[in-house]
Amino acid sequence: MIQRNLGKCLLLLLCLNVVSNIVTAAAPPTCPADIGSDCGSDSGEWEGEFFPGIPKIKYEGPSSKNPLSFKWYNAEEEILGKKMKDWMRFSVAFWHTFRGTGADPFGAPTKLWPWEDGTNSLAMAKRRLRANFEFLEKLGVDRWCFHDRDIAPEGKTLEETNANLDEVVALAKELQGNKIHLLWGTAQLFLQPRYMHGAATSPELGVYAYAAAQVKKALEVTHYLGGENYVFWGGREGYQSLLNTDMERELDHMARFMEAAVAYKKKIGFNGTLLIEPKPQEPTKHQYDWDAATSANFLHKYGLIGEFKLNIECNHATLAGHSCHHELETARINGLLGNIDANTGDPQVGWDTDQFLMDVAEATLVMQTVIKNGGLAPGGFNFDAKLRRESTDVEDLFIAHIAGMDTLARGLRNAAKLIEDGSLGELVRKRYQSFDTELGAAIEAGKADFELLEKKALEWGEPKVPSGKQELAEMIFQSAL
Repeated sequence: MIQRNLGKCLLLLLCLNVVSNIVTAAAPPTCPADIGSDCGSDSGEWEGEFFPGIPKIKYEGPSSKNPLSFKWYNAEEEILGKKMKDWMRFSVAFWHTFRGTGADPFGAPTKLWPWEDGTNSLAMAKRRLRANFEFLEKLGVDRWCFHDRDIAPEGKTLEETNANLDEVVALAKELQGNKIHLLWGTAQLFLQPRYMHGAATSPELGVYAYAAAQVKKALEVTHYLGGENYVFWGGREGYQSLLNTDMERELDHMARFMEAAVAYKKKIGFNGTLLIEPKPQEPTKHQYDWDAATSANFLHKYGLIGEFKLNIECNHATLAGHSCHHELETARINGLLGNIDANTGDPQVGWDTDQFLMDVAEATLVMQTVIKNGGLAPGGFNFDAKLRRESTDVEDLFIAHIAGMDTLARGLRNAAKLIEDGSLGELVRKRYQSFDTELGAAIEAGKADFELLEKKALEWGEPKVPSGKQELAEMIFQSAL
């Protein structure tokens, strides 16, 4: 009896062991993406999970306490007749998310992600790219942005550099598949010492030619990856002193550079939008694309107004002494709003801190303009934002993006409430109702001359000026938050 029972137990254990082995063999390996792991393939490229402890981020609603979930961003939910994901068109910035080190003007890097080996090799570039696409998939974002030098190392010659970029871009094309899209690409024309005097505005002809070659290549790879836009940020297109600068000549050179970019875009059949990103200063004392109005003036002056739109960055707006809302409205009313770099700064810090936008009131104002604009497509919201120097956990990458996405989603919901309520819109309408008259219509049509207006002023006498109701406007706005 005892022997028979023992035999049954041994048989059961054997069966369980076989089942366990089958399940283990069928389950995909979970392997941390650190440089000490054995997850490399025969080619030397790492294979496995970069974020093994992070699940796919889901919408759980405002009551959720899970930091790795969306509370306000529900991608498929319709707001004002359009899905949230279509209003937002979120994108991850490769340079901050995967090349950010935590360094600042007063401190060394604080971040070294587990998959980093401390080099800028081609193999490391490919590993970062794989991390990027796993991050996008788990975050639920289907767009990304990059600078050419962020994704591929610079070689000893331009030919070698281009070859490096081609190799990395080929992998990016494979990893994008049909689900991930490139919101925009750009060339990094500010970090390398050759660009210390600028790129398109450099007084050195050789630098100008090199910059043109770099932008040519960046346009080609952006086109190859199906990019929806291409961005020009003139980080060093400006001056430190007018004493040694021919500003007029530099502006003319920059215009010729932009004209050549437009011509080459058309030559290769790239249908994406060309974007200029305004910034007042930093690293230069004065940059030529100071703000939206300055950039619009540049485009008008050189006959480029139909060829470019603007990429408005909120932190750049505040550095220029404006609100983000002001810059967005300036771009919108000029027909130039193309894309938004979703970030913010710190009023107590004097430089471009590139923080994730967490202010719901500011996000509501941003989304008011986006709604007026009918959306941003083919642009979107790019998270040109980085973790704080003190945030060093891998999960912080997810938490920061989740919070930024939720903040803008709350802004969209609030802006929709304001529109549906109508009180704020009615207050604004009433402020201008005196122009909703025959004479007002004549003025707005350009058909009222000074003689007619003088006649009316003499007839009416001293005008009565009503209250602007600013406090009421602020009360209505705050009620939506």
